Amino acid sequence: MPKLSVTIITKNEASNISQAINSVAWADEIVVVDSGSTDATVATAQGLGARVMHREWRGFGEQKNFAADQATHDWILSLDADEHVTPALADEMRGLLASDPKAAGYRIPRVSWYLDRWVRTTDWYPNLQLRLYHRRHGRWNVRRVHESVHVEGTIGRLRHPLEHRPYQDVAEHLETMNRYTTLAAREMFEHGRRSGLGPLLTLPAAAFVRNYILRRGFLQGSTGLVISSLNAYYVFLKFVKLWELQRRR
Repeated sequence: MPKLSVTIITKNEASNISQAINSVAWADEIVVVDSGSTDATVATAQGLGARVMHREWRGFGEQKNFAADQATHDWILSLDADEHVTPALADEMRGLLASDPKAAGYRIPRVSWYLDRWVRTTDWYPNLQLRLYHRRHGRWNVRRVHESVHVEGTIGRLRHPLEHRPYQDVAEHLETMNRYTTLAAREMFEHGRRSGLGPLLTLPAAAFVRNYILRRGFLQGSTGLVISSLNAYYVFLKFVKLWELQRRR
């Protein structure tokens, strides 16, 4: 049976790290790469048996590749600190590894907790994440934001979801959106994308329709409306910031 290394990158995740690590305590190894936490993240992770190392922040993809390189085993489960593995998903992964996996990587659905409920509509679900992979066949890209694993070979899919608690409240959601849209706009600009009146008028509206109607956000009442609206606002901010970059050059 192939052994599994779990990798987690952190900075000031004291409120999340215990649940993340405890959910994968069955794994053969847990590697935490911390980029300068000033809270109890490091002490908590070490106390729970993780191998913790420090590395200055160099971007999401680079940190995750570094974490995989430090792992002892070739099969990697990359876990964010605000995620945890349910018992059903743990059983599914253990069964997969015991059967000698045929694919080079596996996508896992992810369900998020937001405004006191699990969100199973909008762009937030199933939100497939390629997180379980053989490191000899997969590497993280180095995009500024929304990094992902590129795998050479067949990709499979698991059935049970990761559980994700991304924001404590709407204020934290908005703060994260502000950071991520800045990074996304810079990346688009560097790749030759441009903004203007057309994208600003049409793309946010299209995002709202996709989330609220096509992906059934309306089924989750006010929560679905909030998420659909903020997803549209994310698109608007991203293209406004791209337009701003154009004006400066």
